[in-house]
Amino acid sequence: MATTPVTEQNEPSTPPGAPATERERKRLHTKLKLATQIGQGIDGYIIGGIGLAMSAITDDLHLSSMEQGLVGASPLIGIFIGGPLFGRLADRFGRRPVFLMDMLIFLIGSVLQFFVADGPQLILIRLVMGVAIGGEYAIGAPLLSEYAGRLGRGRLLASLEISWYLGYALATVVGALFTSVDGGWRWSLASSAVIAVVCVALRGGIPESARWLLSRGRRDEAEALIEKYGIEVDVEAELDDRDEVRQDGFRALFSRQHLRSTVFASVFWAALVLPYFAIGTFWTEVFEALHMGDNAVAALLVYSFTAVAGVTAGCLVVDRIGRRKLLIPPFWITAACLALVAVWPSSTPVIVVGFLFFIFLNAASSALTAVYPLEVFPTSLRTTGVGFATAMSRVGAAIGTFLLPMGLDHFGAEFVLLIGAGVLVVGALVSQFLAPETTDLDLARAARTAREGA
Repeated sequence: MATTPVTEQNEPSTPPGAPATERERKRLHTKLKLATQIGQGIDGYIIGGIGLAMSAITDDLHLSSMEQGLVGASPLIGIFIGGPLFGRLADRFGRRPVFLMDMLIFLIGSVLQFFVADGPQLILIRLVMGVAIGGEYAIGAPLLSEYAGRLGRGRLLASLEISWYLGYALATVVGALFTSVDGGWRWSLASSAVIAVVCVALRGGIPESARWLLSRGRRDEAEALIEKYGIEVDVEAELDDRDEVRQDGFRALFSRQHLRSTVFASVFWAALVLPYFAIGTFWTEVFEALHMGDNAVAALLVYSFTAVAGVTAGCLVVDRIGRRKLLIPPFWITAACLALVAVWPSSTPVIVVGFLFFIFLNAASSALTAVYPLEVFPTSLRTTGVGFATAMSRVGAAIGTFLLPMGLDHFGAEFVLLIGAGVLVVGALVSQFLAPETTDLDLARAARTAREGA
């Protein structure tokens, strides 16, 4: 284990190559954590901001039902492109440049949303922003994990999902404030530019990942970083992993060595987010179909903050109860919740309790989307694997978001909710057979455990 003791220095800066002061180390870790958490928060903000704005956008831009579906689904389609693209770039060229580049795309896209004149323009801009969201998933959590120690890593990474849900909830609040303003949806969507500016400033000066340097055979540079910042890295395990994992790129994901991890990460993530994104994007329409449209706005605010409570609970227990226990039982319970609402759609208590349990437990398990995917792939393939899993998760979410308004029109809310329950059952079954237990393992050893099916 290559670490270095803390050196007692009071100087504001250190010469090149010298160990950093304790203050500099804490400053780097704080800066990296904030830059990653805010990036995750802006993802949730962009996805969540469309919920209350959709009706006004439809009226102002005269959207058809198909265009409504595409406005909701376009960021998810963009994630399908951006996750694998940015993930591969980060594995090939390094974490640092990709970490900054995708946030610049967020900033430009946020501003452009204010000036759209029709539906196709908005769809295109949100598609490009979705590409950046995919990049954020592929690089943000993996980079943070590569600086984190093995103990408490789950809680640290799961906290990124709290940021996502807080961003989603904040977007809902901002959207509610602008609902009565003429053209307020433009201000609501463009407000994400403020967050992006802060995040771009934070990301300047963050160094490269020592684990990535080891995966590229640049041991001297990696060990210099490890010594300077006191990073906890099992150097020998990383080097052994590099010797064992000789293949990289997208083809490696489907080799016998990594197929298990690829299938698990993709399916469990997709099964978690499909019902959440689809129902959340068209929450008002779902509640109207259940004859509770007068309560839709208040319910969406409750929905958002219940999700924050759920993901916070998941963050607090992820290192205590283990990954599998946080994932598998909630899958079965949330499937039952949606099925109950579908079977008794006329019962207000069933609707309220069923959705609250679904939201809380789905969000709690969603804490693992920032943990599991990056733990089951080796460093040389980590961002490629996470990017691909991100893309696959959004394929289902995009399809569900696109089809949900048409499903409501043709088959009703009960059918849509039963489909959501079926998706959650698939996630439960796949996780039961493929999910490894990686709690408290070094990243290199966690990836090996996943490959061996332990």
